[in-house]
Amino acid sequence: MHKSIETINERIRDGSARVVTAEEMPAIVSELGEEGALKEVDVVTTGTFGAMCSSGAFLNFGHSEPPIRMERIWLNDVEAYGGLAAVDTYIGATQQSDTLEDQYGGAHVLEDLVSGKSVELRATSRGTDCYPRRTITTELLLEDLNQAIMCNPRNAYQRYNAAINTTDRLLHTYMGTLLPDSGNVTYSGAGLLNPITNDPHLRFIGSGVPIFLCGAEGMVVGEGTQHSPGGGFATLMVKGNLKEMTPDYLRAATMTGYGVTMYVGLGVPLPVVDLDVVRATAVRDEDISVDLVDYGVPSRSRPVIRSVNYAELRSGAVEINGEQVRTSSLSSFRKARQVAAELKGWIEKGTLQLALPTRPIDTTKTVHPMHEKKKGPRVLDIMDRQFVSIGESEEIRAAAQKLLKGETNHLPVIADNGKLAGIVTTFDISKAVANPGKACTVKDIMKKKVVTTTTEEAVDIAVRKLEQNNISALPVVDKDRHVIGMLTAINLGKLFGGRWLK
Repeated sequence: MHKSIETINERIRDGSARVVTAEEMPAIVSELGEEGALKEVDVVTTGTFGAMCSSGAFLNFGHSEPPIRMERIWLNDVEAYGGLAAVDTYIGATQQSDTLEDQYGGAHVLEDLVSGKSVELRATSRGTDCYPRRTITTELLLEDLNQAIMCNPRNAYQRYNAAINTTDRLLHTYMGTLLPDSGNVTYSGAGLLNPITNDPHLRFIGSGVPIFLCGAEGMVVGEGTQHSPGGGFATLMVKGNLKEMTPDYLRAATMTGYGVTMYVGLGVPLPVVDLDVVRATAVRDEDISVDLVDYGVPSRSRPVIRSVNYAELRSGAVEINGEQVRTSSLSSFRKARQVAAELKGWIEKGTLQLALPTRPIDTTKTVHPMHEKKKGPRVLDIMDRQFVSIGESEEIRAAAQKLLKGETNHLPVIADNGKLAGIVTTFDISKAVANPGKACTVKDIMKKKVVTTTTEEAVDIAVRKLEQNNISALPVVDKDRHVIGMLTAINLGKLFGGRWLK
């Protein structure tokens, strides 16, 4: 049996179409079988509501009197792109306020506009013969704009990796706050409701397909940036009329320690034309696997701890090394349900009909990393190979004498086996001298928990270690934890011309 999309649209027009959400479809297939579900169901609606950083809007303000060619543009102190035509701009969701920083950004500007609030436009120009005005400041409502077109370069991820942190310190990431020592797992996505999960081969999701976007009818433009369906990470570029949207499905947010983002409600209707569609839309959370990735490793290729599925993630805990680790979602399954249900209502009322893609989206592409002709500096390039160390059994006086020579403020402490055992600083010696007691050897006063680096580590990562731990030196160790050098603030000052030390 096969149904055409024309037949389905005819049923939508006469009100006889059977529309269900993707959450309802597995039970229907279980009850009626695949053939029965194909005969019974005409449309499956999907939905997701999560942080989609790669979002924003094109805005046209109209010409002022006298006219201005806006070159620097701010909306509520959030800078927007000034490299378009005279009174056009693009404001990105993650752009932060010049004054409020990560507490307000482009996403907040868009939410304010959609919520009916006025926004201050401020712009400057060098002035030209045809655009003589140099500055403008005014208040605008969404209705005052000629066009307000949401155009999101990357939305509706096919799936997201789940995140964990195996380090001993708190991490703030775009996957939320990750507790140290594998203290929690975060994830995103709507699982069995997710649009591309229900059409993994992108048969019915492509250019020109109508969608639900932030409460308005939108459209798929084509593949999104970072589109990588070959690895299970397809994305979509989408657009819609900001003037028709609602703050119920467009919400600004700030990820602590990371920055501004925007939560977007997005749903795609899928025509049930054959058994392949039935099978794809009958997907369950336990069928959808993702990698649990260690975000404690600051690399593009983070290690995978294990594979987990959405049923496990949504249960509230996953097992890792025999322990139950609690999980939390960064997206809202409740809102995703609302998206799918509202889209279902549109179709049942006949206000939205289905369309096949005008151009298909590539389903084989795999995203490539950045092509870097020149690598950034490594620790090896700037570290001190000549350094002073001390044995853990030596007296505190010996450590003091080495530090007093002024060559260093940090002494790596070496154990009898030649490996790094700890570190002693001038401050540690001062405390020991000021409070004489039982401490006699370096081992008695050294810090055993040492933050280290390696020769191949990027200098930028080493700098973050220094900043995050409020220290000024890192022992450089090899794979066997032998000290082979030191990286200090002085090394970094030379590399960055003293800017890092300010």
